[in-house]
Order: sequence, then C-alpha cells, then structure tokens
Amino acid sequence: MTIVRWDPYREVASLRSRVNALFRDIHGDSEPVTAASFVPAVDIYEDEKKVVLKLEVPGIEEKDLDIRVENHTLTVKGERKLESEEKEQNFHRIERRYGSFYRVFTLPSTVDTENVKAGYTAGVLKLELTKKAEAQPRQIKVNVAA
Repeated sequence: MTIVRWDPYREVASLRSRVNALFRDIHGDSEPVTAASFVPAVDIYEDEKKVVLKLEVPGIEEKDLDIRVENHTLTVKGERKLESEEKEQNFHRIERRYGSFYRVFTLPSTVDTENVKAGYTAGVLKLELTKKAEAQPRQIKVNVAA
C-alpha cells in the first residue's frame, strides 16, 4: 500500500479551475478569474432622499472605472494595475491585490436611475442615487376642526 500525502490546496486549485471554466462559459472570456482579482469593500446606506454606496478602490484611476445603471442594476467595474516600471522579481512581498473587479447591485424601485452622482476622493468611490419624488416622505398637515 502506498501512502499519499494529503494536500488540501490540490482540492482548492481544482475548484478554482472549475469555477474559472464556468465563468469562461458564462461570459465568453478567455481571461480566467485569478487569485490577483479582488473585490472592493463597500458600504451602503440610505436616508429619506438618497441611497449611497462607498467603494474602497485605492490606487485605481478614474479612467479605469466603469459605472453603469441599467434595468435597476448598478454595475461597477475597474482594474488596479501593477506598475510596469517596477520589476516583480525584485519585490520581497506583494500583499496588495491587483487585477480587475466586478460588482453588481440590484437597486430598489424607489431609486431614480436617471439621477446618479459619482465622486472619487482619497481612494473611495462614492455613488449617490437619488430617490424618486414619490418615494420620499412627505409631511401631511392635519387640520383641527374647532
């Protein structure tokens, strides 16, 4: 009987290959989803007038961001590139994630998809989606009969 050493990463690599194949089939991409891809953290909150999303995307230039609203779906795509003038072999450690990301958010029907504001400050992408007028709260005055 031969003893085979169990390697937990072999199963993870196999799973990753299957998931990459699945995404290639769905999107028709020839580029696989790699370990270098990342998902930016997002905060979402709302008040009576708007819905706000804040995505952490430091190191990404505005031209590398693609923001679209279609059928009450908000899509944010982007790419963080490794600076080409620095040679990868001279790094001691690379912990920051590079590559492309893709986030999709389903918007409530109360949001006016024609009125979206985007701002980018200090590595944070802020998207403000104004609510429709009929979705905003109204104060109703009560007349007291004397």
